[in-house]
Amino acid sequence: MMMKSYDLAVVGGCSAGLAAAINAKRSFPNFSVAVIEKLPRVGKKLLATGNGKCNITNSGALEHEYQNKGFAEYALNRYPPEAVLDFFSSLGLLCYADDCGRFYPRSNAAASVVDALRFELERLKIDVICDTPVKEIKKTKSGFLINGEISSEKLIIAAGGRSSPAQGSDGSGFELAKAFGHKITPSVPALVPLCASPSVTKPMKGVRVRNAELTLKGSDIIKKTCGEILFTEYGLSGIAAMELASAAQKYIDREKVFPFTHIDFMPDMVFDELLDYLNNLSKIKGSCGLDNLLTGFLPKAVGIAICKATKLYNADMKISELSPRDMRSVASKIKDFPLEVSGTRGFNNSQVTSGGVETAEINEKTMGSKLCKGLYFAGEVIDVDGGCGGFNLQWAWSSGLLAGELG
Repeated sequence: MMMKSYDLAVVGGCSAGLAAAINAKRSFPNFSVAVIEKLPRVGKKLLATGNGKCNITNSGALEHEYQNKGFAEYALNRYPPEAVLDFFSSLGLLCYADDCGRFYPRSNAAASVVDALRFELERLKIDVICDTPVKEIKKTKSGFLINGEISSEKLIIAAGGRSSPAQGSDGSGFELAKAFGHKITPSVPALVPLCASPSVTKPMKGVRVRNAELTLKGSDIIKKTCGEILFTEYGLSGIAAMELASAAQKYIDREKVFPFTHIDFMPDMVFDELLDYLNNLSKIKGSCGLDNLLTGFLPKAVGIAICKATKLYNADMKISELSPRDMRSVASKIKDFPLEVSGTRGFNNSQVTSGGVETAEINEKTMGSKLCKGLYFAGEVIDVDGGCGGFNLQWAWSSGLLAGELG
């Protein structure tokens, strides 16, 4: 096969890689640029983001607590959400924000985002080389040699992490980085459901609680989240639970013991206020069965699980039969419902990877390697990640656009 030569090659044809390639070609119109993608077409993982709507960014990204935020801040400030929206506007894509500051394409279709990026690649005459897994990269006097077939003066690795391998992120970017001497921090699944006390959660399978507060505890508090949770046959899903995942897995890997997540089903009520409310409920609904005690503010299955956890549950028992001590036990479990976390649903079910190329070995003002001249990184392959809501895509765009400056 004839050798193909480029000024810049980008390994990874998804969010960060496509942003990097486009910004590089715009910045250096005379450069020849290629995107190398292992899958049959670019942008596959983008199609699955935001439940198929693609949550492009979040207005609160600059205040968000990213992993290694100190490193990420330069890129995020250089290309903040407003600049990302301007970038997509320049591609002909219009966006709107919801009440939580999450931005989506007006079409509500992730395919529109992928198409906008793909059309710009075509317009700029950027070569897109698909069905091409990158197995080997060698440093040469003039740059890099990829798979023994493609040479480039400069190289951007934007191959993602280990999450959703079927969509292209299988950890191969980490191996490529290691070949240049870069350290890879331990990687765990992030934004993924938790495996937690399945015998407790299975009877509540499919039940959602809209506003819960979760506290992950080992010997001390590890992390807190709040928001929606979804009970499953294996544990917990929903944003609030998924945002605990990486912290939980890192704790398990480090301490070799399982932490607990403590659910507060009524975070907007202090204990005494809740107890007064329950005592009043007892007067109103005293003749009802115990399984209806909490139906005024929690799903019935959750109420039953809370009563079972207090060892009070009896299907024939009336609410009026609860003693003041019993009521305190119920209130206590509403405010602190513990579930043992044994792990996560793994990389195959995760949205993001926590861990990656060590940030200390990357220049935060260019995304350039400190170990290898002409090498850059962008996106999830770097040890930076955030929570649900468009924060990880914002990092992908910011780091990708910055890497594309080839500074």
